[in-house]
Order: sequence, then structure tokens, then C-alpha cells
Amino acid sequence: MKILIILPNWLGDALMATPAIEHLCTLYPHARLTFVGSFVAIEAIKHHPKAEASFVDETKSQPLSRLRATHAFAKQLGQFDLAISFRSNVYATLLLFFTPAHLKIARKSWHASLLLDKAVKLSRDIHLSEQYNNLVNVVDEEPSSAPKSRLYIPKKSYAQPTLGINPGATYGSAKRWYPDKFAEVAKAFAKTHHIVIFGGPSEVDMGADIEKRLQEMGVTNYSNLAGKTTIQELCAGIGGLDVFVTNDSGPMHVAAAYGVPTVAIFGPTRHFETCQWKNEKSIIVRRDDVPCAPCMKRTCPLKHHECMTKIEAGDVIKEVKKLIEA
Repeated sequence: MKILIILPNWLGDALMATPAIEHLCTLYPHARLTFVGSFVAIEAIKHHPKAEASFVDETKSQPLSRLRATHAFAKQLGQFDLAISFRSNVYATLLLFFTPAHLKIARKSWHASLLLDKAVKLSRDIHLSEQYNNLVNVVDEEPSSAPKSRLYIPKKSYAQPTLGINPGATYGSAKRWYPDKFAEVAKAFAKTHHIVIFGGPSEVDMGADIEKRLQEMGVTNYSNLAGKTTIQELCAGIGGLDVFVTNDSGPMHVAAAYGVPTVAIFGPTRHFETCQWKNEKSIIVRRDDVPCAPCMKRTCPLKHHECMTKIEAGDVIKEVKKLIEA
């Protein structure tokens, strides 16, 4: 059973698609998977034991027109028994349309309805992992709930209890809590835990800001890995943590895949749709007294950012203590 899977572009969304991928593998135990996606999505997901091939979709940057590039890319992929897209983009639909497959499935849109075999209407009032899983339920005679998230990158083993902090969020500044508050949280546990600062290439400055604050507080028991890890190293490093403090972000969903005890800070996003999926050791910190949240904006349109400024370091420290004690 050859299955083509077009992954979501964002790391977090790709992780939230892993329950649906596991569901597919349960339905088809002898499945051979081909993944297509962004660089970060492929780097995280390509280690799946049933992965036969993986491709980074570079059609957007091709010198030819993207339509022609998408057609040529489809011919490179080969033929499939089943093709499913977790992206709603018109070019993802076109890639499925151009790729020979017995059954092609995607979320309902005008282009999917026009070009594919199954265009599935999905509710946005449920978790994104369940939305993705409902695409798989189309081919399941007994539709089921999404299983847990899953990554196959071996987790890192730390020499001492370790607390990770992740101050970044690629989507936009509105999702980011503040470096000074992350530093306060780190300081509160530095005597019992080694502190690891995580972040991508665009978050080096945030990591440096927190590092400077920790130095000023006299904290030396830390490692700053912001901008210094590959996707595989990032996943492995998060997977081995004892506790994790993070914004709503891709790394938050990495932690969910490993079941890492996590305090997740939510501001402008819909926590019921994008919180950690089935991580029993997860606590959400958010303010429910900010009437404009969740606004789903990349930057605060009202300039006050109260959904984040009203969350204090003490609020997060209290929840981290609960996880450590548990």
C-alpha cells in the first residue's frame, strides 16, 4: 500500500498531523509512506519507520512558473494507492491532482471539491489533530479518535534534571511571552535543574536576551542552544527534558509527542484547537479575562498585548512546581 502524504508547512501543524499518520499505519500495516512538505516538517517526520521516501516541496522557489513546477514535481513522485493532503493550499491540491493515485483526499475547498476524489468538510471547533484525523476516517470502516502524537527521533539523555524554555514562536510576536519572565522562571529552578534555552535561527536574539538576564541574576547552570540545533537535535533535546516551559509553538508539539511534562503559555491563539494533543502531563497558562483574546493575529492589533502581559512569572512557576512534584 503506497501512500502519499502532503504535510502541513509549520512544524507544530506537522506534529499535530502525526496522530492521523499513525491512524493510517494502523489501518494499513504494510503501508509504504512518501512524505512531501517544508524543510522543517520533513526533517521531523522523515524518520518514521514506514517512510519510503521524503521530498521537500520547493516548487514555490522554482524558476519556472509554480504551476509547471508542481506538475513536474508530481511526475517525480510516482504512483500511489492513496494520496492525502493535510494542507489546504491550492498548489497542494494541484500536486495531488497531477499525481496518479487511486484515491485522493483533502480538506474541503473550492479547488479540492473540483479536482479531488474526496473533499472533506472539517469543523474548526475541535482540536487540529482531530481535524486531520477525520481525513483518515474517510477510509476507515470504523472511524476512531486520533491517537497520540508520535516522533521517531531518539530523545537525548541528560546527565541531570533538566528544564527547557522556549521563548520563540515562529507565527508572530503576539504568541511570545517575554524574555524577562522566562528568565525569572529559569532562575526559580536553576538550583535543582540544568536550564536549556531553545530557539530557531530567527530567535537567537531572544535566547541571548535571556542568557544575559540569567548572568545578571548569577545563574550559571544553563545552556543556550537558540539557533544552534538542527531540527533533529531540537526534537531529541526537547524529548529528553524533565519539564518544559514554552509558548504555543512547534517545539510545544514536539514535547507532546514525547509526553514531556509541559507548561504551555497561550495568548492570542485558540488553545482548544492547538494545545498539546493527549499529553497527560500538560498544563495551559492563559488569561480568560482578556475579552479580545483569542484574536488569532500575528501581532497585537490593539498594541497592549494584555493576553501575554497579564501572565506573570509567578503564575508559570506555580504550575511548573506542580509538574515537578507530580
